[in-house]
Amino acid sequence: MKGVESFGWVVLGVSLVVVVTILSNRISDRIRIPAPALFLVGAAVASDLFPSLASMRVQTVQNVVTVALIMILFDGGMGLGWRHLRPNAGAVLWIGVAGTAVTAAGIAAFAHFGLGFGWQVALLLGTALSPTDPAVVFSVLGRREIVGRSGVLLEGEAGANDPVGIALMAVLVGAAGLSGGDAVVHGLVEFVRQMAIGGVAGAAGGWLLQRLMRRLPLPSEALYPLRTLAFAGAVYGLATVAGGSGFLAVFVAGIVVGDANAPYKREIERFHSAVASLAEVVAFVVLGLTISLRDLPKVHALWPGLIIAVVLTLLVRPLLVGLVSLPVRLRAGERIFVLWAGLKGAVPVLLGTFAFTAGIPGAQRIYEIVFVVVTFSVVVQGGLAPTVAKWAKVPMRSTELEPWALGMRFREEPTGLHRYRVAAGSTADGSTIADLPLGENLWISMINRDGRLVQAAPNTVLHAGDEVLALADTETDTDGSDPGRIFTAAPED
Repeated sequence: MKGVESFGWVVLGVSLVVVVTILSNRISDRIRIPAPALFLVGAAVASDLFPSLASMRVQTVQNVVTVALIMILFDGGMGLGWRHLRPNAGAVLWIGVAGTAVTAAGIAAFAHFGLGFGWQVALLLGTALSPTDPAVVFSVLGRREIVGRSGVLLEGEAGANDPVGIALMAVLVGAAGLSGGDAVVHGLVEFVRQMAIGGVAGAAGGWLLQRLMRRLPLPSEALYPLRTLAFAGAVYGLATVAGGSGFLAVFVAGIVVGDANAPYKREIERFHSAVASLAEVVAFVVLGLTISLRDLPKVHALWPGLIIAVVLTLLVRPLLVGLVSLPVRLRAGERIFVLWAGLKGAVPVLLGTFAFTAGIPGAQRIYEIVFVVVTFSVVVQGGLAPTVAKWAKVPMRSTELEPWALGMRFREEPTGLHRYRVAAGSTADGSTIADLPLGENLWISMINRDGRLVQAAPNTVLHAGDEVLALADTETDTDGSDPGRIFTAAPED
């Protein structure tokens, strides 16, 4: 029975830690510091107070964080969806690849010439700190709605440049011992191979999963979310064993599935959102437990880390990524916000662990420096993101949760049921239902306004932001146009 009691204490301790970390989200809203920072720093403090917590092997940490990133990237891809991402796909891909490369080069050059690090350590630092982090970006932007391209670019970049950064690190470690010319050729070939295989595997896996979701029924509602979760892991594993980027494959698969109409789709999305939130907590807590705050001054990581963090935030990303992003059409304020909100997080810390597994001299110092930079990024950049958005005139507002749902279930896929959001300046904005040119094929059945149900009467006035549930006999009006244009398109002059 002693064994059972001991395990009970373990379960109690772990459960209390998870409860505290979840409740800390309320604290982060008040102090305007992203929750991942609290997880990371809190775990680091705990590991110093209770040294037995810091006994996890580096390889185990890498495996745990890898599984967490699979869940986070797949959920992030589903949240974006191809329909939402398509107008900005080129910009996301360009910033994700070129932006990551120039960031790595800029940090490496500063670490070598400015701080005196050897080229091997400088390149490792630059590569580890080059990608932004989906967990932090999704956490900071998750409950905030950003009008325009800024939010899509940031979320897309965070998902796209992680595979790029991880592939760059794998190439850098794999090219160790090769001569300069051979290392460059090997690196380029390996990078292109990983991106190509990962992209194809993700698109094919997403296409197959989309069809399974629609055409292969399961005996229990609870199995539908588990099927997509298992399939996401299979996509990662297949791409990885084929020599590609498993992280890119998972993100692409999530994007492909994101727009699919499928049975229990809402339940699947809620399940993956919950799993991704848990994965975020686990990833940052596990990574925090590997850090010793007491050792930061001993390994001379604190001041170099702070200097690199400031240079990265105020010089490297604004100048280098700013130059790379010039072909992307953005307002000046949007560009400033995108360059500021390139947050670092779990992925850079994960990449820092590769210094240990590769047997790089001074791996502990590299890892601690990455931790300092990530902490600065999450606390300072993440905490000031809403302020910078306001200063740059990028509309950002917190979206309130809607815990109550009203709906109906059908055995077959319903036809003619559409959900629209009234756009500012559209025909419906400010008009009564009776005055709308709905014709005989479309009628409004339900209106959601700021979380309240509004009666759909002829004299009901619609406002921008209203969510409208409409029934239509046909996909188009008799003139061949989309009836949804009344709600989404601005009226013609």
